[in-house]
Amino acid sequence: MRRREFLKASAVVAGVGFLGRRGCTPAAEAAPVQAPPLGQEGTTMTIRDYLSREARRITDRALSQYPDAATWSRRVPEERRRFLEMMGLDHLPPYPERPPLNVRVTGVVERPGYRIEKLAYESLPGLYVAANLYLPQGEHAPRPPLAGVLYACGHAATQKVHYQAHPRRFTELGFACLVIETVQLGEVPGYHHGCYREGWFHWYSRGYTPAGVELLNGIRGLDLLAQRPEVDPERLGATGISGGGAATWWVAAADERVKVAAPVCGTATLASHIYDRTIDGHCDCMWWINTYRWDLADVAGLVAPRPLLIASADRDGIFTIAAIREVHAQAQRLYGLLGVPGNLRLVETPGPHSYHERSRTAIFSWFAKHLQGREVPPEEIGDIDLAPERQESADTLRVFVDGPPADDRAPRIQDELIPLPQPPRIVELTGLEKERQRVLTALRERTFGAFPSTPPPLATQVEFEDAEGNAYNCRFAFTAEEGWRLHGTLAVPNAAARPAPVVVALRSPGEERRATEAFIGPVRAPWARAIVDVRGTGDTAWGEELQWHLRRAAAWTGRTLASMRVFDTLRALEAVRDLPHVDGRRVALAARGEMAAVALYAALLDGGVSVVLLQDPPATQNAPSQPDGRGPAIEMLNCLRITDLPQVAGLLYPAQLVMVGECPPTYQWAEALYRTLGAPDRFRRLPSLAAWAEEQG
Repeated sequence: MRRREFLKASAVVAGVGFLGRRGCTPAAEAAPVQAPPLGQEGTTMTIRDYLSREARRITDRALSQYPDAATWSRRVPEERRRFLEMMGLDHLPPYPERPPLNVRVTGVVERPGYRIEKLAYESLPGLYVAANLYLPQGEHAPRPPLAGVLYACGHAATQKVHYQAHPRRFTELGFACLVIETVQLGEVPGYHHGCYREGWFHWYSRGYTPAGVELLNGIRGLDLLAQRPEVDPERLGATGISGGGAATWWVAAADERVKVAAPVCGTATLASHIYDRTIDGHCDCMWWINTYRWDLADVAGLVAPRPLLIASADRDGIFTIAAIREVHAQAQRLYGLLGVPGNLRLVETPGPHSYHERSRTAIFSWFAKHLQGREVPPEEIGDIDLAPERQESADTLRVFVDGPPADDRAPRIQDELIPLPQPPRIVELTGLEKERQRVLTALRERTFGAFPSTPPPLATQVEFEDAEGNAYNCRFAFTAEEGWRLHGTLAVPNAAARPAPVVVALRSPGEERRATEAFIGPVRAPWARAIVDVRGTGDTAWGEELQWHLRRAAAWTGRTLASMRVFDTLRALEAVRDLPHVDGRRVALAARGEMAAVALYAALLDGGVSVVLLQDPPATQNAPSQPDGRGPAIEMLNCLRITDLPQVAGLLYPAQLVMVGECPPTYQWAEALYRTLGAPDRFRRLPSLAAWAEEQG
């Protein structure tokens, strides 16, 4: 079985590698492997070029899973399930089974022709959403049930106060309109900026995005509207601007009760976000955990064939007009395929990131047509009234006069929304194999799904050889992924038998000069020593000032820096097994600090590593990083929904596991598992790598 088949593999047992093989036939001790074709040597991209390329590929693939209407109809339920999974809401029960909203009306504002109910609801027990419900009243008010509109606030500091003219105008037009606040701002503050500002990059490992909470709050807002006697649950729409525009996309895609949607200034391609670096201006709530490598047009595929009006500004600094038009063009092809091209419209407005009279009146007209059955042209339907005397104060619209409830979960919902598994109880080998298979299957799909299914040839090449230090030494190169030519070194002591077992050490990002050489230096015959430079180290290193951008951009494309390095390590192990004088059946993997996380996952996926040597490994992937993005980057998409580092270590049994230096208490689980399975001597705690090397000599 070759690497391109790994996604189809259902199990990997001890000694069966990532390539589905047991060990490897040693390379001939003669000449080095054939050099790559002319022009390929040294071909290496920058990390920015790579992420831009991968984002472009994702954008180009959007909606390609729907060649015809029948395929769309058949696939949409599973695609919607995947979308909810990427939002962290795959465990959300269907509407009738959800917990009660526990709606609390804390006050009513009476105005001529309408009233405003100040209310809060619980989207989950203890997760409060502050909202205002605008309802028509008086002798000219339409008879209920009314069409309902969910208005999602953007990132304006005063939230429902800032946007009040919009729900008021909807109400004047005969709609019931619920305006809801975001988690980041407003009366019930939480966190949107975990990765953006706080250094909480472990959100990616948890599979958490604040977009999921905004989606949840929007879905429960629809629940609230559907339960109101004044509202027709069959005539609901959703709209909002900026962050509220993004929330409109999410809610309309996830909940088919939305019969019409109008996202404003919340549309662009992934290719643009990465290449144009507009991602740097975006909150974490603007994208999902991109497990399945979607773009926004794929989200539009879940809104179709329902009426969708995309409104955007042509000089928006975080949503380029070219990208907006591309999303619209991609969605237009699908709407045409489904036979409803008129249900999709793009409204472009002049100026920066903001509403315009043209977009507002187009939305009011669109909603009147599709929810009320009224044909009122935009130029006749009327705009919002921004006269100072019409605006309510923050005090007037406030829901919680004394502040958020004491049991409010918003500040900690990022730690509670997605349930994480507990370490499994394993008492015998059958249980170990079952858990290993479960973890590997889930990791391949949900953490390492961005691995190339058909990687290019390794084209391993020994670039030069020498005989210094009483050893055979060489520098070698190999192709890890298209556009990435990586390097390593090999030293085989003259005293070692040929072919020799080899310790492969991973260079660490930002390390001091020759730090890895010093780390692996104590290894002597009978072992050979190899050092590999994965992406972000050696020749492909990048400045730490770029790290914040790269960690977010990589995640949006469905991978992380750590997961890319896991792939590089797997390819490096293949390359090393092909080198002269190496016994590919006896390979050890060594790493320090953050690279220990990479080594653990690579060893598990490879399946043929006999010894894993770790110095100062991280205790868990469920821990924050530095706010500026510098330092260790060990996050991997969704991994904590599947496993954690100590459990990965345990699943390496019966490989020898050697902890050098500080061993966090979390690894006691792995140590106990080795003891339970009858091999306590294969889990070692040693003061230095030299101590292990002395035992081998």
